[in-house]
Amino acid sequence: MSSLLMVPTTIVHTKLTKSKQRRLSVNALASGVELKRCMGRWYEIASVPFWFEPCDGVNTRATYSVRNDGTVDVLNETWSGGKRGFIQGTGFKVDPNSDDIKLKVKFYVPPFLPIFPVVGDFWVLYVDHHYHHAVIGQPSRKFLWILSRDTHLGDEIYKELVERAKNEGYDVTKLRKTPQSDPPSAEEGPQDTKGICWDARMTIKLKQNRLRYKTEEARLAHKLSATQRHLSEGSISDPGPELALG
Repeated sequence: MSSLLMVPTTIVHTKLTKSKQRRLSVNALASGVELKRCMGRWYEIASVPFWFEPCDGVNTRATYSVRNDGTVDVLNETWSGGKRGFIQGTGFKVDPNSDDIKLKVKFYVPPFLPIFPVVGDFWVLYVDHHYHHAVIGQPSRKFLWILSRDTHLGDEIYKELVERAKNEGYDVTKLRKTPQSDPPSAEEGPQDTKGICWDARMTIKLKQNRLRYKTEEARLAHKLSATQRHLSEGSISDPGPELALG
């Protein structure tokens, strides 16, 4: 993801096991952050990107606008191979009364949206007083973004933001700087549908997850059937959790 709401996305209910990694504490969130001042366009300076971002993406950016009901419209864009890719979504504050920015963002990915909603966490870990540059993360520490209102960020400020992320437990060696044009690309808006790289990658991933779930469902059904058969035949008295659940 690039920019402010380029959040690490995860497919709801697709993880079969929970991560053992210690999750980021809410104490890491920046306090006193005004949501409306976070709106507008942000450029991705560097990131530990999520899986469906093109590895050769350039000019990656995000544009946010708040609605009257407090939800946030999100437009993430990147350019890969000369084509524009984009993804749109909607975010909302987990706690509307808090003075930090901890959002849940839902992205809309055809054609599987009705079946596989794609959501992610968006935590503002740091933003300067002028709302010019920011560090964005999420609880698992798997993804990280350094953002700026400008396409370029001074070396000293960049090093400071990297150090802040490091102090919160992020592996900053995985940070990848994002090439940005100066001036930035003028191409705008989701009406340009040439660049489908993000949607295509996400579609492939969703298909893989669906296949994985079908396989797992079939395996458990077979194990349950075998357990029931053994019980009816009296060959075992108690299936136990390991036999019943595989």
